[in-house]
Order: sequence, then C-alpha cells, then structure tokens
Amino acid sequence: MSPDVDRAWWKEASVYQVYPRSFNDSDGDGLGDIPGIRERADYFDELGVDVVWLCPVYDSPNADMGYDIRDYRSIMDEMGTMADWEGLLDDVHDRDMKLVMDLVVNHTSDEHAWFVESRDPDGGKDDWYIWRDGGPDEPPNNWISLFGGPAWTYDERREAWYLHLFDEKQPDLNWENPDVREAIYDMMTFWLEKGIDGFRMDAISCISKPHGLPDADTGADWFDMDLYFNGPRIHEFMQEMAAETYENYDVMLIGETPGADPEEAKQYYEDGVDVVVYFDHMDVTYGPGGKWSPDYVGVETLASASDEELDEMLNTMALADLQEAIRHWDEGVGDEWNCLYMGSHDQTRAVSRFGDDHEYHRESATLVATFLLTQRATPFLYQGDEIGMTNTDWDRDDIRDVEARGQVDILTDEYDVPYETIAPFVRNRSRDNARTPMQWDDAENAGFTDGDPWIQVNDDYDRVNVERAMADPDSIFHYYRRLLDHRSESDVLVYGDTAYVLPDDEYPNVWAHRRTLGEDSVLVVLNWQAEKRDVAGIDGVDSPVLFGNYDGQTADETTLRPYEARIYDLG
Repeated sequence: MSPDVDRAWWKEASVYQVYPRSFNDSDGDGLGDIPGIRERADYFDELGVDVVWLCPVYDSPNADMGYDIRDYRSIMDEMGTMADWEGLLDDVHDRDMKLVMDLVVNHTSDEHAWFVESRDPDGGKDDWYIWRDGGPDEPPNNWISLFGGPAWTYDERREAWYLHLFDEKQPDLNWENPDVREAIYDMMTFWLEKGIDGFRMDAISCISKPHGLPDADTGADWFDMDLYFNGPRIHEFMQEMAAETYENYDVMLIGETPGADPEEAKQYYEDGVDVVVYFDHMDVTYGPGGKWSPDYVGVETLASASDEELDEMLNTMALADLQEAIRHWDEGVGDEWNCLYMGSHDQTRAVSRFGDDHEYHRESATLVATFLLTQRATPFLYQGDEIGMTNTDWDRDDIRDVEARGQVDILTDEYDVPYETIAPFVRNRSRDNARTPMQWDDAENAGFTDGDPWIQVNDDYDRVNVERAMADPDSIFHYYRRLLDHRSESDVLVYGDTAYVLPDDEYPNVWAHRRTLGEDSVLVVLNWQAEKRDVAGIDGVDSPVLFGNYDGQTADETTLRPYEARIYDLG
C-alpha cells in the first residue's frame, strides 16, 4: 500500500501537445485543422495519453503561427469554426481525456482591434500597449527582440515606438493598465465557461516590465533576462488573474516561465500555477554562445564537415549537465511540481537532439521515452515524437519559422557566408523541424493532406509513420504506449522521491536514478551512447527488469547495449 501522497489528476496525467497546423488536414487546403484533429481523436486514446494540449487556434494572421492573436474569442478560418472546436472538446471528454488551450497574453497581433485602436491617436486605447515617443531614428532603449533584431518598431501613424519582445507583428500589451487586465480576464472566463480543462500560459513571465524600461547591459551574451522576465509586478498580476478567473475551476495551469529559477518558480506556485515549464535542460545541447551561435563549432567546420559530423557537434551534450538541470529543478521546487518535455513546437525533434536518428533511431527514441516517463514530473509528449519523427534539411526559401529566418539573415551577414554554410544550423536549431506534418502513413504527403502542405514533409515518412508503427509491436509507438500505461498504474513512478545515481567520472555516459515511495523502489538505467557499457558496478542491476527497450535482457546480463534503457524492480 502506497503511503499518503498529495494526489492531483494533473500530476498523474500525461499530456500530448498538438500543433494543429501540422497534425491532420481534413479539407485538402494543406493546413491542419480542428476537423482533422477530430478525425484522429481515437489516436490519443490508443496511445494512452490523458490530456490534449492544443496550440493556438484563435483567429490570427499567423506571423508567428498562431501566437499572434487577432481575436481571442474566434477560431481562425483555416482551422474551422467554434462549432468544430466545441465538437473537439466533446470528443476529448467522451474519451475521458481533458483539453488544455494555449493562453497568449504577453502580446497580440498587430492586427488585433485593440492595437488598431491603440495606434490611432483618436482610438481610445492609447495606453493598451507599450508606446514611447521619439524620432524614427531614436529607439527608446537598446533592447533586442527574442527573435533577433530591435525590440522596438516605429509606427508612422502614431509617430511613436511600440515594444515587442518577440516579432514586430506581436506588440506587447501594457499590463500596467487595469482595463487591459480586465479584458484578458473576461476572455479567460469565456473559455473556462465553455468547459476547457486548463491553460498553458505562453511566455507568462514576460507580462510585467521593469519601471522606466532601462537600457540592457550591452555586455550580455544575448539579452538581459532580468529586464525581460519576472518583472516587479508579475506575481501581483498572477494572483489577480487567479482570483478573477481560474481559482474556482478544477483546471490545470501550466506556466511557461522563461527566466525563472526554482526559487522564483515557488512564487508562481503560490500564485496558483500548477506546473512550471522550464528550459534549463533544453540548453545543454547549445554551445557557450547560445542557440544560434556557431562560434564554438567554427564557420570553417560548418563549411567542411559531413552532415552526420555536424549533427553530432551541434547536439553534443554532457550527460552531467542534463542531470544538473533536472536535479536543480526537481530538488529546487521541493514539494511543488514540474512538467518535463523533450520536444515541443519551439524545439527540434527529440530523437535528433538527444539521441541518434540514424543507426540507433528506435533504441535512442525509446531511451528518451524512458527518461521522460520516469521523472517526478508531468510528462509532455510532442506530436510525432512517439513515432520517432526527426529533423530534416531546409532550403532557405522553405523556412517558415520567423525566428530561424531572422537568425539566418543575421548569421549570413555577420559571418559573410552563403546560406549553405549556415544550413546545418537550421537543420539542428529551427523550430520548423518540429512543425513538419504529422506522418500518418507512407502515402503522398505522409497522409497529412490531399493538397499542397503548408510546410515541407520530412523525406523519411515512408519508414517513419503511424501506420507502420502501429503495425509493429516493437515500435517506438508501442513502447510509449506500454510505458504510459505502466506509469498510470505506478505510484512510485509518479510520486516517488528521486535519488540521482549517475553519471559520474566512471560512467560519464550512463544515466541512473532511483524512485522510491514507501517500500516500493525502482532503478532506471540508461546507456546514453552508441557503445556497449558494463554496469555491474551499479547497485541494483541484479534486480528483476520491469521494462526495457531491447528484447531478451535478464538480470544476470549487466552489459547494456547502445542506447539501452532498463527499469529494475528493487522491491
């Protein structure tokens, strides 16, 4: 019998992220849509997930693929209708699952009615966004956008500058204005009353800005996080939001909080957030200059090395750094709760980044699955990772990601090199890699659409697809399905305390951790490399094997094969 634990449905749940534009197209226009998601609703049930997180389907001009919202209370035409959305909600609930929606309230589209009125001197919403006076050649400060380039754009009509921490088509709302906050809370209540089961709050740590908007430290490697995130009124705003909206509903609140450390996250939990999305483990494959800096590789190497060599160099990871990131958050938040993800719409493909998408594709993808589903956190799966979808190559004209387009322009200009030299960076950094269409079968366009897809289809769809995976009992899909089912029945995997065992100097490429709850304990061992490794020196590897990603392993075999994952029952 498990000891008493602080149970919550969202702790025990697994979350599946749907990027609607790339999931399934029902009408042949090349864009995924809500009716297309409804056509595939049984797939979520077959996989065994509990929550569907829907990326933005609100009305949007799609400068940033839906994260630039033109109308919070309408569905974008190419996605369907409100009736379609309501039908999807029913479909999800009928399968005893829950539906979570993205909430994007740091900024809107520059086509939102609020901004149209705000840029009009006579519009009546002059302070709904962050405006500063000044000549067209004198930005108010030296901030740069998170997507690259200036964070300020001069508006000729208003003859003033507006702030956008993201794209210039995404002006930041002025949360200091109580009318703005009231409008946001009214919108949130609109969706809560419709029956959604939670919000994933996008970039929520950005909504409070520092007083006076001071210049950033020009010596910063990228931007000054202290100015962009966790501003002076952030927790006041979050507490007010909770009181005005969701605290009277049984919903899941997911806070994407860039710039927050575990101590800061504790305050978000007190504000009413259930789980915090952190990024530390996503940074371990980047060089010292950050995501888009080629300096640690060298442009000469980019121009001369093979694709496989570059993929390995651009995704090099010290396993000790990954452990430090996970441990830092698991131990740092104490009794509070994290979520964990290895891929998302804003990241590259998990198996390409953290594994080997060539020789050990299945083995490394299932190792990543084992890592994800055995931590003390709510696991988030991104569409396609459960079949091992991979990164791909991009011609410059085919790039759709606004961040990647901007960074390519900067890199080719700064280093005076052709796009072909920078192309490996796009393959290993662009968010487009996660946004290629879901690969349903080996038919044309991977079964995603009968039309011309809005973004290129990965060339490997003939061998990496749902139909093939579901027909193979040893596939990545079925491994996820079995381990998801096991986690749903295992209190020790959900609520157990974690002890981090490896890596260390003797086993630099082997991960091991224990989960313990009362008298129940399991040991997870992951050989995170393409070579065999004997692990006889690890206490517990003589125990029965509960789970593994290779056939035929027994307790008396202590040599792990490349990317082998095992879960031992310690009793």
